[in-house]
Amino acid sequence: MTKEDQLIERVHRRFPAAPVNGTGTGRQRGSRLRIGIGDDAAVLRPGDGMEWVVTTDAFLEKVHFLRTLHSAKSVGYKALARATSDIAAMGAHPQYFFLTIGLPPSCTGAWFDDFLEAMARAAGRLGLTLAGGDTTNYSTVVISLTIVGEVDRGRAILRSGAQPGDMLCVSGTLGEAELGWHLAQRKFHRQKSWARLLKKHFYPEPRLALGEWLAAHQYATSMIDTSDGLSTDLGHICKASEVGAKVWAAKLPAVRIPPKLPQLDLDPLNLALNGGEDYELLFTVPKKLASRLPEKVAGISLTVIGEITREKKVILVGRDGRSTLLQPKGWDPFRKKS
Repeated sequence: MTKEDQLIERVHRRFPAAPVNGTGTGRQRGSRLRIGIGDDAAVLRPGDGMEWVVTTDAFLEKVHFLRTLHSAKSVGYKALARATSDIAAMGAHPQYFFLTIGLPPSCTGAWFDDFLEAMARAAGRLGLTLAGGDTTNYSTVVISLTIVGEVDRGRAILRSGAQPGDMLCVSGTLGEAELGWHLAQRKFHRQKSWARLLKKHFYPEPRLALGEWLAAHQYATSMIDTSDGLSTDLGHICKASEVGAKVWAAKLPAVRIPPKLPQLDLDPLNLALNGGEDYELLFTVPKKLASRLPEKVAGISLTVIGEITREKKVILVGRDGRSTLLQPKGWDPFRKKS
């Protein structure tokens, strides 16, 4: 029978301890961590002229993933990537993370090793060092992550800074993760020919480089990641900023559904507006700066999709020019299922 100490030792082996004292300059991994794994709590020290950005995220079996559908590797990678997307949405640089996980006994063997392998791979890609956490026995897999990032003092990008006249912009393509989810439900993940369309659902990539670029160049007045879907996340920006918005349907970088796919009765516009888990960045830019935005940053395309208005309504302007209220129909764990 697996003991907790044995699980923790396996975590230690997968995630090497960060150096006590960093060397060199800049944001080197480990340079802010004085005491990490192995004590009752971690001890962090902020850099000069920096502020901590801290976020937490839950990733739960039967709510966010299914063990019958999602491999341990996809769970490990996605759990950390999706949590780190909130750091990107603040324009911050990720530094450390804390992992709390509850496991049923059946998942303490090979499943846990695969989970750790993929999470360590994600940590390497995202520049994160494991600084602590907890393990426990539970009937299903429950994961809680805390991510610590840092940003230059006063440069964090909030939801609340959008102003009337700002242009509304988004990165990447919208609706890809939702399309991947529909394909996975129909067992398309077992076919290598559709791997590209499934990647964003199983292995998302937070837009860290873009977030830091926007913060460094002071372009964005507000920002959020599209974890719950554009229609819902845009509503969060508008509520926090006390503004409204117009979204131009013709400008949305919606996912393209390949004609060779079997009929799934999916509407690309609906996927783009309401599909969650894309983890793209939705941000606002003053109109005078919007024309200077590059087409791409760090290889990720940027698209102007609308504008911020004084009227506190979110409007969708259709391809035919007609305007309708854009209802928030993205992910809401407390919404009643019809």
